[in-house]
Formats: sequence, structure tokens, C-alpha cells
Amino acid sequence: MSGKILIVEDEAKISRLLEIELESEGYQVTKADNGLDALEAYRSQEVDLILLDVMLPGMSGIELLRRIRAHDSHTAVLLLTAKSSVEDKVSGLDLGANDYITKPFQIEELLARIRAALRLQGKPHPEEETAGDWLTAADLKLNEGTREVIRDGRRIDLTPREFDLLVYLLKNKRQVLNREQILAAVWGYDYYGDTNVVDVYIRYVRKKIDHGGTQELIHTVRGVGYVLKETP
Repeated sequence: MSGKILIVEDEAKISRLLEIELESEGYQVTKADNGLDALEAYRSQEVDLILLDVMLPGMSGIELLRRIRAHDSHTAVLLLTAKSSVEDKVSGLDLGANDYITKPFQIEELLARIRAALRLQGKPHPEEETAGDWLTAADLKLNEGTREVIRDGRRIDLTPREFDLLVYLLKNKRQVLNREQILAAVWGYDYYGDTNVVDVYIRYVRKKIDHGGTQELIHTVRGVGYVLKETP
């Protein structure tokens, strides 16, 4: 698999190890050891994916992520973090990262997450897609081609991952889906992360589409998973 990856990591040994492993997989690699140099590298060249350490000198990884996402929602960003709390990791995702991996990590898991992120990143931009049919449930409408989400006339902004999750739920309307099914479909079959990330993203999407709606559409089936349907 080809692709251009920017490694942003201030620990030289980790950065070098990542460079060797990624180049052996056929990726083109650029490195930066601080946030300011990383921002310059990002602005000066084409990048498909950024491996971004959260703790950086000069500019934090989170601040760098904010600046990138201010005008770029397409480049994949995978956070490298030492934090163990699921909520801490997800807060980074909520700022626009595509995924996270906790140090120390197995290189096989990292490579799998990179492959999954690049598959999503490789989807056409909305302007390159043609408007297709609307997926609907009650007064909720979603168009995969234009990436529009509308409920009761109100446009709803979703992150790329939230959008993919909602598409999957709508395409499987009235079917009860367990967390493993959702992970495989939305995050990829080789995703090795905790299934708790599904619960977190369901909460995000539910808050956005059910807030102010005439009825709740995403329902929890205790002990099993989730279902999107018009009536309880």
C-alpha cells in the first residue's frame, strides 16, 4: 500500500522505528519532532496521513490538530497517546482525529489502524461525488453523495466517522447490530481497538440527530447493541 505519512514524534527512537517499519511497508515518510516543524511540513507538502503524538514541544499535538482541522477535514490523523482513559482518547477524536493508539503499542496494530484510516481517507471528496438517493428514517434524511444530513429541515454537521456510522445504521434500519458488527463495518475488519469506542460514537451521533427531534431514532438494545428505527 502506498501513501505519504508524516510522523510527528519527539522521541527519536520511536520516530526512527516508525520510519523503518512504515518505509518497509511501502509508505513515503516525512518526520518532525515538534509541533511547529510539523505544521510547516504539513503545509509544504502533500500528506495522506499524520501520526501525531499528543505531547510535543513547541505546540501540542491537540493544538496542531485544531489548526489542521480548521481548514482540512480530509487528511487522516492518528493520535499517539500515553493516556489510558477512554474519555481522554475520545476527546482527541472529537477534535477531528480519525483514530488513536496508546503507547506502548504493537507495530502490527498500528499498521492495521493506518490501513483502515487510509481506506476511509481514500473515499472521494463530497464535491467529487454525485448526489444519490436519500437514506431516510422518520424526518431524518441523509445523502451519501452530497454528505448532507437533515432532520426536520435542520442541517446537521457530522464528523467523517460519525457520518459513516450513521450511514451504516440507516442502511441497516430496524436491524439490531452488535458492537463487533459496527466496528467491522465502520472502523474496518482489521481494527483492534476497544469496542467502547462504538458506545462513545453512538452517544455523539444520538446527541446530534435526536436532539430536538420528534422521536428518538437510535435505541440501545441492552446486552446486544444498537438499532435505528422510527418507533421504540
